[in-house]
Amino acid sequence: METQKRYPLLKIAIAVLNWNGQELLQKFLPKVEKFSQQTDIYLIDNGSDDGSIAYVEKNHPMVKVICNGKNYGPSKGYNEGLKNIKADVYCLLSSDVEVTESWLEPIVEIFSEDTGVAVVQPKILDHRRRSHFEYAGAGGGFIDNWGYPYCRGRLFDTVEADIGQYNDTTEIFWCVGACLFVRSEKFWEVDGFDTEFFTYMEEIDLCWRFRNIGYKVYYTARSVVYHLGGGTLNPQSSTRSFQIFLHNLLMLTKNLPAERLFTVLLIRLTFDIIAGLKFFLTIGPQHGWAIIKSHFYFYKKFLTYYKKRTSKPIKNYYRHKNIVFQYFIYKRKNFLALK
Repeated sequence: METQKRYPLLKIAIAVLNWNGQELLQKFLPKVEKFSQQTDIYLIDNGSDDGSIAYVEKNHPMVKVICNGKNYGPSKGYNEGLKNIKADVYCLLSSDVEVTESWLEPIVEIFSEDTGVAVVQPKILDHRRRSHFEYAGAGGGFIDNWGYPYCRGRLFDTVEADIGQYNDTTEIFWCVGACLFVRSEKFWEVDGFDTEFFTYMEEIDLCWRFRNIGYKVYYTARSVVYHLGGGTLNPQSSTRSFQIFLHNLLMLTKNLPAERLFTVLLIRLTFDIIAGLKFFLTIGPQHGWAIIKSHFYFYKKFLTYYKKRTSKPIKNYYRHKNIVFQYFIYKRKNFLALK
């Protein structure tokens, strides 16, 4: 591969996390192999019982299989699996991502040119609607002053068409876990993912912790992948709602500057009550109740979470203020319209 010739000292290992995803592996793994030649590819399996391992061993013998033995979820699943992989850069790749030709070269260039970069994300488009950004990661992520995550290319439920508006290489706040490149040395410096996050928000927390100790997080549109989205998890599950709201509160408790922590948590309690009522009326009582339960659980575990706080959190963690008001009240529906 050209990239390996240009940067022979930077070794990339692609780690595909899998749990009962044989159909996804059949669909997406061939292109990972085709467009990642001379790069080590690993399957980290979280205790699948659907024949995934047998399929890979038979049809993709060059892919190395690491068996975790049980479903640890993404955070602990990656932490355990990556202990067995030697590389300069890990590519953490969801099993429902379609990669494209030359997708690795721009990523390698960024890492090679700036040793202060810890994480890089490619442009992530929607596999089903290929002219549009994908909901989860789009053109790179940010959070507002109240800790709400959003992306260039997606605000709340509004997803933008890709018309080249984010065709750049730029610093961002967080990268999505569906396709995340991270320096292995930096990953272990911060002890990897926080396993309190079974799934959802673990990658934002990881990037925030990197930012707190002075490392950079980058996005480049020169590398493009297509994410199926929802291919590995049920987007309609009330458990999903519970985990998203709980993990957001945990992330804020760990990483916010001390002078803002309790103000933000109080405001979020108010906003989340409103969100719970909206969920109750629109998508089902179980989702509204899930948000309420997430807060009860959070307050019960608050002291445990508080002890995880970063020693010196950065103060300038947000780029925009009040995206809830900007989106719902002022009708600013895309990233470039935000004030």
